[in-house]
Amino acid sequence: MSADIVVTAFNGGDLLRFLPEIVLTVMGTFLMLLSAILKKQSSPVFGHLSIGALAGSIAGAVCAYRNGGPAFGGMLLVDGFATFFRIVVMSVGILTVLISYSFLKRQDAETGEFHALLLFSIAGQCLMAAANDLIVIFIGLEISSIASYVLAGYLRDDKRANEAALKYFLLGSFATAFFLYGVAVVYGCTGAINLTVVHTLLSATGSTQAVMLGAAAALMFVGLGFKVSAAPFQMWAPDVYQGSPTPVSAFLSAGPKAAAFAVLLRIFMTSFAPIGRGWEPLVWLSALASMTIGNFAALKQTNVKRMLAYSSIAHAGYVLVALTSRSEVGTAAAMFYLAAYAFMNIGAFAVVSHLSGRGERYQSIDDLSGLAQTQPMTAAMLAIFLLSLIGVPLTGGFFGKFYIFKAALESHLVWLTVLGLLNSAVAAYYYLRLLVVMYMREPADAARDVEPLTPAFRLALILPAVGTLFLGIFPSWVLDFAGKSATLVK
Repeated sequence: MSADIVVTAFNGGDLLRFLPEIVLTVMGTFLMLLSAILKKQSSPVFGHLSIGALAGSIAGAVCAYRNGGPAFGGMLLVDGFATFFRIVVMSVGILTVLISYSFLKRQDAETGEFHALLLFSIAGQCLMAAANDLIVIFIGLEISSIASYVLAGYLRDDKRANEAALKYFLLGSFATAFFLYGVAVVYGCTGAINLTVVHTLLSATGSTQAVMLGAAAALMFVGLGFKVSAAPFQMWAPDVYQGSPTPVSAFLSAGPKAAAFAVLLRIFMTSFAPIGRGWEPLVWLSALASMTIGNFAALKQTNVKRMLAYSSIAHAGYVLVALTSRSEVGTAAAMFYLAAYAFMNIGAFAVVSHLSGRGERYQSIDDLSGLAQTQPMTAAMLAIFLLSLIGVPLTGGFFGKFYIFKAALESHLVWLTVLGLLNSAVAAYYYLRLLVVMYMREPADAARDVEPLTPAFRLALILPAVGTLFLGIFPSWVLDFAGKSATLVK
């Protein structure tokens, strides 16, 4: 069988479907070698090459989609669903690189290793999105996670970054063990690890195996719930987001979260779909807890990064509402929401990165005071992101929440919808507080000392703002593709 796979790969089919991961891995390795040759500590060349690799990988993902199907004996499945998430995580990567140009220069940090680790992490996330095999999912998860652990502590002389990396590594390793135990139980019950095969076998299993596989679903949910920072597995997120370099916080809040949700949707809407009534209450409770804990904890925060971390927990809860609906409409709504969330959240972190200064001194809410007077464009961009996070019409966040709660109502999840809407109202307070500080107060020291926007950073603000408004004004363009792709998740 392995010989057949190799022959097929070199005939072009399997390699083409694996093209984005190949490009990212090759370029990441090249950047590591180049960093040993190029002596400049903060050379922008690494960023240029990273953006080129990510743009080429997006083109590769489109080519793979046009020649989609299973690859490597069914271990990968390149369909609309995989392509959607591949493009989302690679777009997040491009925005992260744009943010990191000025940040790494300001912190006087090495650039070669940073961009290599970023590409390796994105390669793992792309593999997770396209995986149709539990072991391949685990491999992609580990590739993404190990690179992310190092990125969290990239500023080695910063004690906050060291603490963040250690917490992320220890808790992440513990959560991964739960996921792996779940995979072992699935294999022990069915003798298979291919998601489609497990679905077929589970549909025909007796009650005893259904109980064991329900336990496997719970174990795997623990591992993946940690990656998406869903309650009650969310305690790592505020400390890690606050301590990590701000571009890394932006990346962690969008890229790994989108990839982990891709795996959650693929597994629970494929393998575990026949026992959906068993795991639905678990996801229901996690969705409600995530929204409630995230929003109410964010109300009391004075650090912007920490507030956005708790906000990300709440938004994970909204996506879990879509998963709880157990429908194709819910899957499409989750896909759309994750795309919108990636734009608006990474844009908000970009503003924080711009204002934080050397040593990331300015991160409190009061440091945003008077930003509209000193840098009107930056304040306007942040206002767009915050309004989208609230869910104001004409932004991607509005339609994202609308379609999620619509899917929940169609699945008769009335109470979860009502509680979710009430949580959205709570969230409006702490987002609007930032707008009040920016537009209705005199400039603080951080706002006066802020550096002028570089061309790369200006692009890092404009692109997510355009994406946020585009998804709010023309949602059907993305939603139609998400709807067609969701029908393939079976």
